[in-house]
Amino acid sequence: MPLGLYVSVPFCRTKCSYCNFASAVFSRAIFQRYVERVCADMECANLTVAQEGGRIERLVDSIYLGGGTPTVLDVAQLRQLFVTISQDFEVQPNAEITVECAPGTLTSAVIEALQHCGVNRVSLGVQSFIDQEAASVGRLHNRQTVLDDLARLRAAGITNINIDLIAGLPHQTVDSWAFSVEQTIATQASHASLYILEVDEGSRLGRELIAGGTRYHAHFVPDEDVTADLYSMACERLEKAGVRQYEISNFARPGYESQHNLKYWTRQPYLGFGVDAHSMLPSLGGQLEAVRFSRPDSLEAYVAEGPLNRTQVSSAGALEETFFLGLRLTHGVDLREVAAKFGEEAIAGFSESIAEFVRTGLMEQQGDVIRLTPRGRLLSNEVFERFVSVQTGEVPA
Repeated sequence: MPLGLYVSVPFCRTKCSYCNFASAVFSRAIFQRYVERVCADMECANLTVAQEGGRIERLVDSIYLGGGTPTVLDVAQLRQLFVTISQDFEVQPNAEITVECAPGTLTSAVIEALQHCGVNRVSLGVQSFIDQEAASVGRLHNRQTVLDDLARLRAAGITNINIDLIAGLPHQTVDSWAFSVEQTIATQASHASLYILEVDEGSRLGRELIAGGTRYHAHFVPDEDVTADLYSMACERLEKAGVRQYEISNFARPGYESQHNLKYWTRQPYLGFGVDAHSMLPSLGGQLEAVRFSRPDSLEAYVAEGPLNRTQVSSAGALEETFFLGLRLTHGVDLREVAAKFGEEAIAGFSESIAEFVRTGLMEQQGDVIRLTPRGRLLSNEVFERFVSVQTGEVPA
């Protein structure tokens, strides 16, 4: 099965207050050393995978540069990454090649480099089309910057474009959110990713919200119920405009679903390089179904060649993943297919949970297919926890 490649570029112009990713603002002096380290990892990928107990093929049908902001790299560094990929892997002619970009970083030289490297999909971190909202969380662009970038990308022939939006940003209202959603539709973007603001200890804004403080405009963040309503509104408006939901956070016009991200949710093989990059590959054999491993989650540890973190995936673990990843997709999980792979007895332990979720309106079942309802997608973590706990014998709190 063809492989998906993910390359993490953890560098940003500024660290957004909501961000809980392994990215930060670093001196450009470290950029080249980092790129060389990533390229070295690609060159010894076969050895690394064998040491971790996995197996890969050279054939690649999706590449994704994320972060961070890959387009803060110099043009020569971007080219170096793609040249190394082409030397160490066999990239299919029709491969989906995506680069995440922050609006305002797409200079003419960068766009030309993306064209030269075969990039055919760009994901723009817009988050909001309201300038005040974007500025409140540290974004450095405004609405006009986004529109200008879209026009220049399309003029260069890169027309498969995703727009990221976040529901629950400071100062966001029903009207302002509706404007951002309608602007996204009006751009004719082929794909939209819609996230709900995460409140956890991993970001400055999250920590401030938990503490009940006012820094980072935390006291202007809408409450959870309002944010849930904003998400539901966007789902309805995007669907009506022909941008259909195919995953909890992802919407696409027909034929423009992210092929790379679908690998994650359908448990296809992918290999990650760079800070905090994750991989999932078939096992070499034995009792394991697959192996997962991740690179160090700090720049210092990664550049110093810190050890990988490995997780062995048993058949029981693969079954759990099949449910909680597959249920992210709107087409759901086919129980007949799951039983054919894992056995009827393997899924019997889930029948009570499935019945309960159907009864409480978080899930629906049509024949052998189960899927989350709109309400279930809002409360998806509650559902996923139950599917993991069935196999471990734990009861969710």
